[in-house]
Amino acid sequence: MKLSVVIVNYNVEHFLEQCLFAVEKAIQGIDAEVCVVDNNSVDGSLLMLTQRFSWVKVIANTENAGFSKANNQAIREAKGEYVLLLNPDTIVENDTFSKTISFLDNHQDAGGLGVTMIDGKGKFLPESKRGLPTPEVAFYKMFGLSKLFKKSKRFGKYHLTYLDKDQTHEVDILSGAFMMLRAKTLNITGLLDEDYFMYGEDIDLSYRITQAGFKNYYFADTKIIHYKGESTKKGSLNYVFVFYNAMRIFARKHFSGNSKHLFLTLINFAIYLRATMSIIKRFAQKVWLPITDFVLIFGTMFLLKGYWEETVLSHKSSLFPAEFIQIAIPIYILVWMYSVYLTNGYRNNSKPSNIVKGVAFGTIFILVFYALMPESFRFSRAMIVLGSFGTVFVMILWRLFLNVLKFNNFSFSDDSSGRFLVVGNVEEAQRVADVLRKTNLNPEFIGLITLEKEIFPEVIGSIHQISEIISIYNIKEVVFCAKDLAANQIIEMMGKLQYHQIEYKIAPPESLSIIGSSSINTSGDIYVIQVNAITTKQNKRNKRILDVVISIMAIIISPILMWFSSPIKYYRNCFNVILSKRSWVGLHPVQKSSSLTLKPGIFYPTDGFSIKLVSDELIEKANNVYSHDYKLALDLKIVLKSITKLGR
Repeated sequence: MKLSVVIVNYNVEHFLEQCLFAVEKAIQGIDAEVCVVDNNSVDGSLLMLTQRFSWVKVIANTENAGFSKANNQAIREAKGEYVLLLNPDTIVENDTFSKTISFLDNHQDAGGLGVTMIDGKGKFLPESKRGLPTPEVAFYKMFGLSKLFKKSKRFGKYHLTYLDKDQTHEVDILSGAFMMLRAKTLNITGLLDEDYFMYGEDIDLSYRITQAGFKNYYFADTKIIHYKGESTKKGSLNYVFVFYNAMRIFARKHFSGNSKHLFLTLINFAIYLRATMSIIKRFAQKVWLPITDFVLIFGTMFLLKGYWEETVLSHKSSLFPAEFIQIAIPIYILVWMYSVYLTNGYRNNSKPSNIVKGVAFGTIFILVFYALMPESFRFSRAMIVLGSFGTVFVMILWRLFLNVLKFNNFSFSDDSSGRFLVVGNVEEAQRVADVLRKTNLNPEFIGLITLEKEIFPEVIGSIHQISEIISIYNIKEVVFCAKDLAANQIIEMMGKLQYHQIEYKIAPPESLSIIGSSSINTSGDIYVIQVNAITTKQNKRNKRILDVVISIMAIIISPILMWFSSPIKYYRNCFNVILSKRSWVGLHPVQKSSSLTLKPGIFYPTDGFSIKLVSDELIEKANNVYSHDYKLALDLKIVLKSITKLGR
């Protein structure tokens, strides 16, 4: 057997599906086997493998064994002359395997081979070719010298940036995302070191290959897409500690004397530095917009207060007290901001309408509680209403300003994912367009591009006109049909269209998922038809808003309703829902098999039935219907039907 392809999977079902579809095309005409080692995934990966790729050998682990150990499981059973370690979040070209095998056949000195990798936007990934991370090289990388002096042979060793990425070169380190190895080399060097759980194992093995007298090559005559970062996030604290711990293992194993101590010192310094920066960055990313909103709204309210005092309040005794500024206004602002959060106003690509809805909901909430407050705390209804208009104005204006600056990739519209082109033959392109419509995207425009010019509804041109069509129709995302286009064609087209600054997605045949990636540091964006509709972010937020509204109304009319049940339980339920500990309607707990993680309900879908006796089978069906086809109206109907039982 010529080739054994080994893929380790952990909870990336949709990426694995796309990867295997490309692999299936690439092994045509090659005596090859494919083995997937699943590290105890819970996302349906094993079921997908059974249903769609019965020809793939599967090793199903009952625990997450780590990258090295899982690869070694398959390598020990591999029969190929060459063994390819391949990440599940990759797409290979149709001729990638034939080209790389041919190169290794003609270069008997090669122990391992890596290829050109690009991200989901078609940009070259520098880790395609790397040098050995000696203390000197690590120092230059850590302090940014490698980035400043890319063409320097001294400073650019980490990613070998002084080497032409379009030429094949001998390199020190191969990437574990695509690592083709000669089986007889592995017999000499040994397999992956299982001391590495994740990261570093590719560096370790690459180094042992060169120590055994073989060469590692960066092969530039084929490209693969590597979405990179779906299983782990580079900016996370977990990544920092796992990655640098791998570097510690490497230093202790392969360095000695002063080099070893210097490298370990640098690593320890890097851990504290990167961990601190990661915490600060992640915190700043979450709070910078709310903090600036609070400051701007507070300033607006302060100006409105001054205006109201000067133009409306005539006597000094009627001026707003200090408590209005110190207590009331901050509370109003926090309520408005939280309401905007619930209506998706803090999501990137949010719309002005989300701000308006959020502030309107918050204003109603404030006015309801305002009416319940003692006279000394009722400062001014007019200021609440004026403040709500000011809040809408300043939040929208601030976001428009950020949108113009493109600050931190901020976008203030849904257009970034609202205008699509689907590229493929008519039948498949229509199927993919239908998948897009059934997701929660609500696409504004979907145009079809065919491989040859065809006269057909929705078809707006051929693939040869794609650049002009993108400009004319203001397209934001292009979806390629993998059934009709080879990976080579997709990768080539991504390169040609780079200057358009658009997103790319790929739709595997017969699949309900469409996959792509916004950047090398973020997980790939996956568009999937939502079966369990209640689990979508939009539905969860809508359900949360309804829960809070029902709770507020229940508290307001509590003098009437609480006497139908225990007053203590009545108020406890209301405040548990407001505090997000429970929901008014949730799945019936009898259904043990449900994989949905929803807040426990006070009422259940079966409470909407007119019959009192229900079987376990009926309960399960009711739960499934409720979660699969969720509607806010059903929650409201169940609560109204059980309105005298709010203290359950």
